Amino acid sequence: MNVERPGADRLLEMTGALAELLTDTVDGGASVGFLAPLDRAAAVAWWTERCEAVAAGRLAVWTAWEEPGRVLGTVSLALPDKPNSAHRAELVKLMVHRAARGKGLARRLLTVAEEAAAGQGITLLHLDTETGSPAEHLYRTSGWTEVGAIPDYAADPGGVLRPTTIYYKRLPVTPRQGRGEPRDRGPGSGALESGRAGTGR
Repeated sequence: MNVERPGADRLLEMTGALAELLTDTVDGGASVGFLAPLDRAAAVAWWTERCEAVAAGRLAVWTAWEEPGRVLGTVSLALPDKPNSAHRAELVKLMVHRAARGKGLARRLLTVAEEAAAGQGITLLHLDTETGSPAEHLYRTSGWTEVGAIPDYAADPGGVLRPTTIYYKRLPVTPRQGRGEPRDRGPGSGALESGRAGTGR
């Protein structure tokens, strides 16, 4: 399995494969911001819009694939653009194709994002996920702390309002960067630089 962090141009090339992953995730009932059925063209358009944020350094995306043209998993980090929140990031859109589940891919993608964030000087990650979803087990067993639940937060793919649970995780401060030290979020900076990370809501 190959995991890479594509730059904006590479991400644009992958929008078709990422759209297939997104529609499969929604069809499988996961609450990731869309209602079912999700039109493929709408999924392609959504991923295309993410390219601008990647180019600006506001979003880091990782993709997992075994063969060119088929993406089996993805995870992203949304990076705040305000000076007083430069120490944190939001983990978003952790998705694994139904054909690739049960093999540890979600945990691997989560680890890749966490390690990259820590290497870039980020000391706090946060996320929200549908309460009672399988993703909660992943986060709880990966060292994330539950904050609480918000009722009727978002509709699931079937249009039913569901609660969401907020989680956070503190990351270790790397030796080369202290807590108050700023970091460069440009598209080619530090540990969040585009490229291969390794093989193997």
